[in-house]
Amino acid sequence: MHRSSRNRLTEKEAFLFPSDSLFDNVGRAVCKAGCLPRKELFEAWEVARRVRRRFRGGRVVDLACGHGLAAALLLILDDSSPVALAVDRTLPASANKLYQALLESWPRLEGRIEFVEMSLQKVVLESSDLVVSVHACGHLSDLVLQQASKARARLALLPCCHNLKEADQGGLGGWLQGSLAADVVRAHHLRNHGYTIFTQQIPADITPKNRLLMAEPSASIDRPHL
Repeated sequence: MHRSSRNRLTEKEAFLFPSDSLFDNVGRAVCKAGCLPRKELFEAWEVARRVRRRFRGGRVVDLACGHGLAAALLLILDDSSPVALAVDRTLPASANKLYQALLESWPRLEGRIEFVEMSLQKVVLESSDLVVSVHACGHLSDLVLQQASKARARLALLPCCHNLKEADQGGLGGWLQGSLAADVVRAHHLRNHGYTIFTQQIPADITPKNRLLMAEPSASIDRPHL
């Protein structure tokens, strides 16, 4: 199975997810909805499970959320997060279709994910939030970082579509490939603003834009571990 495929998963592909594992149950629900590209399932899953190994609880805020799958997965993986807010300037028409398919297998999600169309600048964040963004394109990744750090919230960001003409590469372009230089600058921006950072990668066969940046305020309380 090519995990990087942009083809939509449909009920015809449900056989690809045959087991009783949590991931395969999610995969079958996504297939039933019939609206999500295959790569987006794997991206959201790989980010969500890494995030939950690091951060527990808090309201989930999924910025530039697309269909909002990352928000749903974070609630499924950790029920101590009471609610999620899924925000995008324009939500896909099929976002609710995916949500309803997930509700059939996880009815405890009922009423716990709020989908909102608005500019990311207008989202009011709190320090207890867990801010997540999976492939916010270009400057949106910087906006997510700025909004989360301003609120002193925990953050998990998978940057995407770097605009190297505008991105701050910190003068590192002579040593590092441009998008990597820009992400290094983002990480150091958080460190300079009192965050502890954690850098990981999701599998490159899903996407070459696979650098996951997680961060929490350095003075935050000890966290429980999965």
